[in-house]
Amino acid sequence: MPFFQYEGRNKAGVKVSGRVEADGRSQAASQLLADGITPINITSVTQVKKEDSLGSKEIRLKFLEKVRIDELIMFSRQMYSLTKAGVPLTRAMRGLAGSLRNQMLKDAVNDLSDDLDKGNTLSAAMNKHPKIFNDLYTSIVHVGENTGRLDAAFAQMAAYLELERNTVKNVKQATRYPMFVFFTIAVAMVVINIFVIPAFKSVFESLGGDIPWQTEVLIGVSDFMVNWWHGMLACLIGGFILFKRWKKTEAGELSWDQTKLRFPLVGSIFYRVVLGRFTRTFSMVMKAGVPIEQGLMVVSRAVGNKYIGRKVAGMRQGIERGESFAQAAARTGMFSPLVMQMLAVGEETGQVDQMLAEAADFYEEEVDYDLKNLATAIEPIMIMIIGAMVLVLALGVFLPLWELSTAIKGG
Repeated sequence: MPFFQYEGRNKAGVKVSGRVEADGRSQAASQLLADGITPINITSVTQVKKEDSLGSKEIRLKFLEKVRIDELIMFSRQMYSLTKAGVPLTRAMRGLAGSLRNQMLKDAVNDLSDDLDKGNTLSAAMNKHPKIFNDLYTSIVHVGENTGRLDAAFAQMAAYLELERNTVKNVKQATRYPMFVFFTIAVAMVVINIFVIPAFKSVFESLGGDIPWQTEVLIGVSDFMVNWWHGMLACLIGGFILFKRWKKTEAGELSWDQTKLRFPLVGSIFYRVVLGRFTRTFSMVMKAGVPIEQGLMVVSRAVGNKYIGRKVAGMRQGIERGESFAQAAARTGMFSPLVMQMLAVGEETGQVDQMLAEAADFYEEEVDYDLKNLATAIEPIMIMIIGAMVLVLALGVFLPLWELSTAIKGG
């Protein structure tokens, strides 16, 4: 059955567009009218594709396209409002697609509408777009479909994504200043070695006399950078490319995710961010009614860290062997005694989801506190690095000038 691209207005008079599957234009118009959309223009998809190939000047670089978390939050909120109001799912999707600006998300929503028209479930249709809707999203939607609470599922995802966005924003904001300072220091070192030291070298050579060993070391490093800067740049670029490729492998991703948790100063913050994400996500999954074994498998792929994800998957295996949730969590060694006590109480009272949510609040409060103090902790390190740079310059550049001045005065 062919598809038709349409433009029209809904009952509120808002202009909408999308695709509909029908035997002909008249049937497409009838379907749109039945959905409350007054068609303005209906064109076959094959004709649209032909016109695009002949006259369209828009170039899409699909490999650069992505759906930002803000756009997914807005989509979830809109779907919550539409489903809560009782709007039919297909009509809600097609109407929503007409208002989306992100072409990747718009195409995905149109595909979801087409799959719904074919009788597929929404969660099954979302599974075809893993770059936009991850396992957690599709699992929550699947539970919402089975329980008849699809609106609650979208509300849960919108709230979860907002918390995730705030966490990522806080981490980036706290690390932006130290990264900028370290980058500036690195640039300053390159400029000094390539431009400043060679200028002083010519002065020393013209004046003659013995050069202190500190200055010789400084000049040697400068000469190496001046003569081999292209090789160093090639090694830097090549190393970066090899690192990115290695990180995409299974072993590389696992090793890197484990290493990140051991970074000085920030490793503990990353660790608590991941644990906060796990407890928050698993709380939401259990509250939605997902079976605990399936929920752990979903969460293991949603925590954003392969190393912690494997530990979560190990919890699932322990529960399948008959262990309690608290025992399986204790065996991983991930949680502090306080959190383990909270989980044990939650399991005894049948309120594990509530205790997980409180544990998530605990971790998020710790992360906020550490992020606020991160700049204070890094400042002494930056001062020491800058002081070391000044000391090197003082010993390597000004010491020979001072000795030369002393020799001249003594002579």
